[in-house]
Amino acid sequence: VCVRQSGRTKRILVVDDSLTVRETQRRLLSNRGYDVETAVDGMDGLHALRGHDFDLVVTDVDMPRINGIELVRRIRADARLAALPVMIVSYKDREEDRMQGLHAGADYYLSKGSFQDESLLAAVADLIGEPEA
Repeated sequence: VCVRQSGRTKRILVVDDSLTVRETQRRLLSNRGYDVETAVDGMDGLHALRGHDFDLVVTDVDMPRINGIELVRRIRADARLAALPVMIVSYKDREEDRMQGLHAGADYYLSKGSFQDESLLAAVADLIGEPEA
């Protein structure tokens, strides 16, 4: 029996150096029924990923220590994490920023400039399904 898929609330790691953004995303996803943990930057995010299982990572791009692009690359390079869905949510909304994130291995790239709660929730549901497994 795979406990990871049955009867467990889906877990999301939100990685953003902005307290406001981090808390807004955490609240939004928690209110929808997901189990959400947060990390303050890519380094903190990697530590969280090493210690716990997650169904999805939502990350910013511009952060200290390890930025979101490097975080995605490290996730993709780690055999245990390589298949983990990753979504980038960033203020950088130029096409080349989007392509850089997707080329690094992100599954989704949303712009905070056009950020809508429903678009984030729809993208999360698209990647990992509804909160209850």
